[in-house]
Amino acid sequence: MKRLLVWIVILAVVGTVVGGGLFYVFPNRMSDYGGIVINYLRTLTAPKGTLVIEANPGFKYSTATAAPVAQQTDGVDWPSYNRTLTSDRYSPLTTISTENVSNLKVLCTYDTGEITSFETGLIMINGSLIGTTEFDIFALDPATCAEKWRTHEDYPPSILPVNRGAAYLDGMLFRGTQDGRVLAYDFDTGKRVWETTIADPSIGESVPAAPIAWEGMVYVGQAGGDYKGVKGRMYGLDAKTGKIVWEFYLVPYAEGDVVRGPLGKSPLDASTWGDTPGIPISGGATWTSTTLDPATGSIYVPGGNPAPDFAIGQREGDNLYSGSVVVLDAKTGDYRNNFEIAGEDWHDWDVSNPPILITTHAGKKLMAVAPKDGHVYGFDLATDKLLYRVPATQIENVEAPFVVGKSVRFCPGSVGGAEWNSPAYSPKTNLIMVGEVDWCFAVTLADTKELETTPIGHPWMGTAALNPLNAFGVPQESDTSWHGWVYAIDADSGEWAWRAKLNYPVVSGMTPTAGGVVFFGDVGGNFYALNATTGEKLWGEKIGGAIGGGVITYTAGGVQKVAVATGFTSPVWPVVIDTAKVVILGLEAAN
Repeated sequence: MKRLLVWIVILAVVGTVVGGGLFYVFPNRMSDYGGIVINYLRTLTAPKGTLVIEANPGFKYSTATAAPVAQQTDGVDWPSYNRTLTSDRYSPLTTISTENVSNLKVLCTYDTGEITSFETGLIMINGSLIGTTEFDIFALDPATCAEKWRTHEDYPPSILPVNRGAAYLDGMLFRGTQDGRVLAYDFDTGKRVWETTIADPSIGESVPAAPIAWEGMVYVGQAGGDYKGVKGRMYGLDAKTGKIVWEFYLVPYAEGDVVRGPLGKSPLDASTWGDTPGIPISGGATWTSTTLDPATGSIYVPGGNPAPDFAIGQREGDNLYSGSVVVLDAKTGDYRNNFEIAGEDWHDWDVSNPPILITTHAGKKLMAVAPKDGHVYGFDLATDKLLYRVPATQIENVEAPFVVGKSVRFCPGSVGGAEWNSPAYSPKTNLIMVGEVDWCFAVTLADTKELETTPIGHPWMGTAALNPLNAFGVPQESDTSWHGWVYAIDADSGEWAWRAKLNYPVVSGMTPTAGGVVFFGDVGGNFYALNATTGEKLWGEKIGGAIGGGVITYTAGGVQKVAVATGFTSPVWPVVIDTAKVVILGLEAAN
């Protein structure tokens, strides 16, 4: 027996060393399928989805009439990642309502045949439903799921096989790629029109975010802020040619940094970064979509974490503009404003999704944003002042410093809070609705020498983790932290009206409608329709694999449909392995 135990220990040590070495040499491959297999084993006993609603007995609903807001689009289409450029995700459709949503059913399913981290923000425009995978872009019939065309791109896979969607403008579609390009396609045929490189995959940069498009321009940034030496940047491209119109560095630009286009004017310097030799300014990459205010021509960019993620001692200061919402002139890329959200971040708490711009019942012009720190923030755009900061997950031990040689637990963890999908707003009720991840992690800090000797372009989180799957910390599964929330809060006061606790995290899009329903899904594959005013569960079924992408609603053939991206399979999340699918639901059988 002792000999057997000795061999088990030896094999475990050898496996860890070999796996760690391969991860060091091949950082973009090793944690992928290994993590998926481990997560599959963890989900063999996955329970059914549960949802418990709690109402706030002291909450008083707004009786004011919503301020009139010019509609950017009608309810027929869902033309952009968050439907409107201002990202409110609200649909004016009423056919599916609180009275009949109990009759919701799956009408058809499109199976991509791929096992991938399916996070695509579906769009529906001009009679076609558009989605993306890591390598493909496709167009479907929005009523029947029939494939119209599908275009495949070949390039090396990346550590996270993800793409978050496409943008549409003037008969063309635009998407990013994991090898650092932005590609444009003909909307009707899927034929590629142009390509532009905005990132360097050799040092860990990629373009997984869903672009947005407006007035002849396409907007997208590059990801990779967890790699040593990578600096986040935002780009404005000419939609017809792909030419870079402007480029903006989201962390301090230095002489010698790569410049691909005219730099937008910026007041940023290195004074908020106390970096030491061997610790280059890194981070601030933007890996999700963006928000644009057509009335002011301002684009609101969510900034990612500073790096090394967990080692604040080597980069003391506010580390601007990482962990911020940066406001730029959409035409020139010039700096206009900055809302610092995460501050001195040592928990990997990115501003992880586009903020939403709304007019509240009290007439306030409000920016609401929900980063990975587990809070919902409301800013008055007339004064730029913070109105509220409301917790929407458990918040524990967040002031404790990380140290070498000791594991420190904190909540929410580095994949906690709100992830890549934005909050939503219902002007009928004045409620902001957000899905959250409640999952605690623990981190043991790497020593300074390891941080200094890590090569440029290698993962650089700052954790002392031999297991590459724990580079972002160790998930705490012995407690009750693995679950999710949906919070509905008043846009003017920040007070919560109702909340739903789920036994699976919520990372999908949230979609409230004029029919009084809010749609969303969880990573257990459960799809829900709740009463958007009270939170009452009206419908819920497991419809496939984990739901980590878009949830949209639109009209096809004169009938309201709901489309959902399911089959989110990731090395980071303990979810069931399933192929990526688009599921269309409605109130009657498909023709």
